[in-house]
Amino acid sequence: MGSFVLGLLTGVSSAQAHLLLGTGFCGALTTYSTFSYETFRLYENGAKGYAALNAAGSLAAGLGAVWLGVETAAGLL
Repeated sequence: MGSFVLGLLTGVSSAQAHLLLGTGFCGALTTYSTFSYETFRLYENGAKGYAALNAAGSLAAGLGAVWLGVETAAGLL
């Protein structure tokens, strides 16, 4: 959700508003630490394949959500 909102902000806001809202709001909405912790725990528990899949899937989902947000913003304008 945070990536989608960041994508929307990218498409509709000024650089200053994007910096403020993107860092403040989206930073509070999402957390990288949970992703890091869960990926590390999978790796540490011997599930290296699942850890890699979690990292790749999370990255792909985040980038896809940003793209969707940017496209949605472009469609609204």
